Amino acid sequence: MTDPEGTPEPQLAGTVADAPRGNWVDRRAPAATRPFLRLSRADRPIGTWLLLIPCFWGLALAAAADPAGYRLWDLWIAGGCTLGAFLMRGAGCTWNDITDREIDAAVARTKSRPIPSGQVTVRQAAVWMVAQALIAALILFTYNPVTIGLGVASLALVAIYPFAKRFTWWPQIFLGLAFNWGALLAWTAHAGSFGPAAVVLWLSGIAWTLFYDTIYAHQDKEDDALIGVKSTARLFGDAGSLPWMRGFLVATVLLMAAAVLLALLPVGAGLAKILLALAGVWVFGWHMAWQLGQLDTTDPDRCLRLFRSNRDAGLLAALFLAGAALL
Repeated sequence: MTDPEGTPEPQLAGTVADAPRGNWVDRRAPAATRPFLRLSRADRPIGTWLLLIPCFWGLALAAAADPAGYRLWDLWIAGGCTLGAFLMRGAGCTWNDITDREIDAAVARTKSRPIPSGQVTVRQAAVWMVAQALIAALILFTYNPVTIGLGVASLALVAIYPFAKRFTWWPQIFLGLAFNWGALLAWTAHAGSFGPAAVVLWLSGIAWTLFYDTIYAHQDKEDDALIGVKSTARLFGDAGSLPWMRGFLVATVLLMAAAVLLALLPVGAGLAKILLALAGVWVFGWHMAWQLGQLDTTDPDRCLRLFRSNRDAGLLAALFLAGAALL
């Protein structure tokens, strides 16, 4: 469970301080595109994974609850979610950098981002944000009307999130609401409507986001305290974070297990299917427990590594749910 993305490499011109070493943007992208790709966090794909994984959960659980199982159309749902996650994560991060440009300039880890470092102007960033969102909209409009409506509704969450840390100690809740919306979207894209199982799966994702983003926020808590930015890391402190995060772990596991049962029991799913899906929940929870065992909230590098490891945690759950849908 090592860090798959390496460590920052600050010596390359224009590189963002917390970007992983040797990322493809710094090494291979045309020079003119690099500032815009950095705005989209294409040099740090972990955020795209964390936005995409709940889509995989929703699609797999919906297919597992469907007597017909997977359909050919699900290939496009998975592919469209993958492209859409990349684009909407990019648009959301661009919006975040526009609204946070003054805060980013005051924080050591973020002052090298494209806007505060002068690589792009606010106007250029806004045009780039709109372009990404429009392409994502073209993908969304290939799905059914309910899914389209959910996708449009998610824009409100994306718009609000950058401001949450200014008015609440719980901005991670707003991030979780937005980042796990894909569980509802993908379920609905397969099933045509969303029900209790999809909603509970979404809530499980929100608890997971509270877990991993509290780890992430511990990197910046000193700078955040100086400039007045709120976070759960600051609210809980070093001593209080572990008990809270154990609670988020338990909530994540219980809610995901409930989603599995709500999806599979009413359709008379076989015991093997139910047990395989629940095994995925169990493995997911053990990965989170492993993270807690490794966590040192005073070590920013370790916090970043553990935060990134949540890609593997979420994919483990997705793999088991996908397997259950095949039974």
